[in-house]
Order: sequence, then structure tokens, then C-alpha cells
Amino acid sequence: MHWTLARRTSNQASSVIREALKLAERPGIISFAGGLPSPETFPVDAFAQACERVLRGHGRAALQYGSSEGLAALREHVAGMLPWPVDPSQVLITTGSQQGLDLVAKVLVDPGSRVLVETPTYLGALQAFAPMEPELQGVPSDDDGVDPRALRRAAGEGRAARLLYVLPNFQNPTGRTMSEARRVELVELAAELELPLVEDNPYGELWFEQPPPAPLSARRPDGCIYLGTFSKVLSPGLRLGYVVAPQPLLGPLLQAKLAADLHTATFNQYLAAEVLRDGFLERHVPGIRALYRSQRDAMLSALEREMTGLGVQWNRPLGGMFLWLRLPDGMDAAELLPLAVARGVAFVPGGPFHAQAADPRTLRLSYVTASVEQIAHGVARLADAVRDKLQRRAA
Repeated sequence: MHWTLARRTSNQASSVIREALKLAERPGIISFAGGLPSPETFPVDAFAQACERVLRGHGRAALQYGSSEGLAALREHVAGMLPWPVDPSQVLITTGSQQGLDLVAKVLVDPGSRVLVETPTYLGALQAFAPMEPELQGVPSDDDGVDPRALRRAAGEGRAARLLYVLPNFQNPTGRTMSEARRVELVELAAELELPLVEDNPYGELWFEQPPPAPLSARRPDGCIYLGTFSKVLSPGLRLGYVVAPQPLLGPLLQAKLAADLHTATFNQYLAAEVLRDGFLERHVPGIRALYRSQRDAMLSALEREMTGLGVQWNRPLGGMFLWLRLPDGMDAAELLPLAVARGVAFVPGGPFHAQAADPRTLRLSYVTASVEQIAHGVARLADAVRDKLQRRAA
């Protein structure tokens, strides 16, 4: 039997993240590769108690089909926790924020549409957009986020862009945070250009020193789609995310959601709504921040101790789960990876996070699933791999 695949499947490249996670499963590997939250942060006891309350109080409803929009109580909770006025009718509960990206792509992107993204950007977004066969274009970015001058140039090239996708807070993969001044400038420019913004905020609550500036969506609600998730503050296994959209987009997004899976798992929504009652996140999230900050500090200390003098550069993220490294000139992170794995440490090369020409020297490290001791050993192993590579080049 010959199966003829749809043309769009040719755009679905093998996930570098998935391959990195396979590496992390090898015995003895210290993994800085996966973008997984620490299981130490999962509120197991709270979920156990909530399960019993949900089944006793709402068992039949929780085990039944639900509305495509999502559970009313959960939509109300999402609307209430956002820092700008949002009606619960604007909230669509999704099967993780990754589905939100998929729905946005289906609703807004046609074959050949120009889609602008940061440089670099979240690999999962590139994968969500790719099946729609767009023209993906990276916009040069710096430590403060998207470069407005570069965005103006990119927006003026050829056909009008359908959207700009951005992660302003503790971005995946770089860990950078868009500054207040840059947010103001970006929103004003997007309004001038009539450019829709898709704002993805999975990490915004994971700040260490102070909360990030107000979302782009709070500054231009009618021109932004906002994506959020409970994966990083409750549990990724629940697969609960949400889209907040202007009213004209709600119908098309809902139809795309209905076609995809009818609705997000009803029981999971009831469970989350029960756990979230009475200000649970206000009590729970500070513990996550404290843990991740200690792990970030451990990685920064280890990098300073082990990498000084090797020509390696890195940033200091103000929150989130990731840190971004740039290797010395002429070195390729993809070529370094096998040497690192041979020493028992894994990371993700930075190349796949770029929509176009990539900087092969870059790589992403995640610090949240390794202990402080593992971070020290893992960074030392990574530094050994860098030294080995430098010595081979010099030979």
C-alpha cells in the first residue's frame, strides 16, 4: 500500500527538543536539555485532595463532555488573574498553550503568509506555524527583545505580515526579558503598522528579583492575542493552557478548537479550578521562584568558575528556566554536543530556535531539573568538552 502524505508534512521537522530528551534519558547523563519544570514543584497533595472533592461534588459533570470554550469557573479565574480588564468570554481553555499556538496558526496563517518572529524564538512556535506553510522571517533582536528598527524594515518588505510572535518574559530559549521602554516602543510601532501581536507568556510568574513589566496585551488589547499556561505553575501533565483574544477572533478560534479535539479534558479543568480556589497560586508560586533562583545562581556560579578564559559568553536571566550561551568564534554547538554527551552532560544547540540563518555557536541550558550538585558537575563536564574542542582546533 502506498500512502501519499500531505505536502505540509514535509515542513514538520524532527523535534530537536524530543531528541534532546532522549539523550537525557541515558544513564549517567546530567541534562540541561529539556524545558521541563521541576517535579519538586508539583503540588501533589493539593491535587490529591482536589480529586476527592471534585469527584464527590461534581463527579458526573467532571467525567462528561464539556463546552469547547472551557469550564466557566476556570475561564473566570483566568480573566480575573490577568493585569488588564478581560471578560471571561474572551478566554478559550486549550490543551496546553502549544494548542493555542496551533489554533492561532490555523486561524491567521495561509500558505505564503509572512509571519515574523524574534531571533531566536521558541522552537514549538516554529513547529506550530510550519504546517500552515508560511514565510517565516526572523527579526533581529537584542538583550531588550525585538529591535524596533529591524521590525520596521521587516514589516515593510513585500507583503504585509500577518503577525509578530513574541515571548516578552524570560524567553525560551534565551531567558531574556523585554524592557519596559522596548514594550512601549514595540506596541506603538505595531499599532502604527497595524501589525497583530501574538504574546506568549508561559514563564511570566517565574520572576526572581521583581515582576516583569506589564504585558503587551495590557497596552493594546484589541491588537494582541495572549497565550498562557498552567504547566509551569501547576503541572504540565494537566495540559491546560488558555488563549485570550479580541472578540472578532473568538468565533474562528472556537471553531478551530472544536475541530481539533471538541474540548480540553473536562476532569482536568475541574481539578485545576478546585486547586486554584482561595488564592492557591499566591501561596505556591513563591516556592517555585525560590527553588529556580537557587538553581540559576548555582549555574551562574559554575559557569564563572569553569568557563572563565574559554571565550564562552552567557547571560543572567531574571526569571524563567533557561540560560543562553555563545561559544567561541568558529565553534559549532551541534558539533560540541556529542563531546558533551560522551562526558555525561546534555544541552540543546541553538540553531533550531532560529527561523532563518542561525548562529551555530549558541546553545540553551535549562537549570530547573538539575540539583545544585548536578549543576556544578554538569557545567564542569561541559567546560571539559569546550576545552577538548578548542584543543582539537589548535592541533
